Amino acid sequence: MRGTGSAALDLRLGELLEALAGRQVPASGTAAALVGAMAAELVAMAARAADGWPDARGAAAQARALAARLVPLAGRDADAFARVLELRADPDADARDLGPALLRAAELPLAIADAAAATAELAALTATWSTGHERADAVAAAALAEGAARAAVSLVHANLALPPGDPLRVDADGLARTAADARRRAAELT
Repeated sequence: MRGTGSAALDLRLGELLEALAGRQVPASGTAAALVGAMAAELVAMAARAADGWPDARGAAAQARALAARLVPLAGRDADAFARVLELRADPDADARDLGPALLRAAELPLAIADAAAATAELAALTATWSTGHERADAVAAAALAEGAARAAVSLVHANLALPPGDPLRVDADGLARTAADARRRAAELT
C-alpha cells in the first residue's frame, strides 16, 4: 500500500477522482492539497492579469511557489495515511509505531493547511488589485483555498484527537481562521 500517494499524482483526472472515491488512499488530504494547488494557480493567473499592480509578477511567482509546495504534499499525505492504515490492519505491527505514524499523518495536513491559508491570503490581496473576471477568479481561489485549509485542519484533529489548547491544535485552528478571514475579505470585493 505504501507509495500509493505519489502514484496518484500520475493519474488522469477521471482516474484520480475514482481513486478518491475508493475506500483507502488517496483520501481527503490529497484532495485538499490538490484543491489548494489549483487555487494557487488561479491566483497566479489573476495576478499576472492585474494591470497597474506593481507587485503582480511577485504575487504570481509566490502563488506558483505555493502550488509547487502543495502538489508533492498531496502524495506525501496519502503515503502517510496509507502507513497508518497498514499499521492498523497488521495484527503483528508494533503498537509503538502507530503514534509516530499518526503524528506524521497530522503534520502533513498541517503543512497543507499552512500553504492553503497562505494561498487564501494571497488570493484576497490579488482580488483587491484585479478587475472583471480575474477578480472573480481570485475570489473563487480564496474560497477554494479556505476549503482546502479547513479540510486539512479537520485531518489534523482527526489523526491526533488533540485536546483543546494543544499547541498543534491551536496552530491548525489559527490557519483555518486565517483562510476564512482572507476569503471573507475577498468576497467583500464582489
